[in-house]
Amino acid sequence: MPADRFVQQLNTQIGNEFAAHQQYVACAVYYDALTMPQMAGFFYAQAVEERDHAMMMVKYLVDQDAEVTIPGVAAPQTTFAAPVALALEQEKRVTDQINQLTRIAREEYDFASDQFMQWFIKEQVEEVATMSDLLTVVKRAKNDVEAIEDYVQRETANDSPDPTAPTVAGA
Repeated sequence: MPADRFVQQLNTQIGNEFAAHQQYVACAVYYDALTMPQMAGFFYAQAVEERDHAMMMVKYLVDQDAEVTIPGVAAPQTTFAAPVALALEQEKRVTDQINQLTRIAREEYDFASDQFMQWFIKEQVEEVATMSDLLTVVKRAKNDVEAIEDYVQRETANDSPDPTAPTVAGA
């Protein structure tokens, strides 16, 4: 059974992941309204990914016979000056949260939870890099919507599921 401190914080993180899901849906809707289908699709996919992260955490707790609580989330931001910059800051914040969870698992000698968190650490490195690169492209091509759309299409063309990812609850 995972350490109580870890379970409590992982339940909080489930809420953080669902909040990230909602924020990415709001970003997707913003780009949909601008008739930028590649950016909209990218953020809709990011939203699903965040939801799946929450459900991976749910599955882990269920499998460990630990209590699962699904916290409510605040409404996402829906007006934007720079949605990609907001997304990058969100990914950096989530990285800090994942690192904190890993630290708690290690402090509690909760080796199974520590191992579970390793995939999320790898995932956050990728997420921050992706958003950082996208922000660079958006800044550089701010007056060239087609260049931004082309970049997203090229970068997401070969996306495939990660076979090392934890199981999603309900999948």
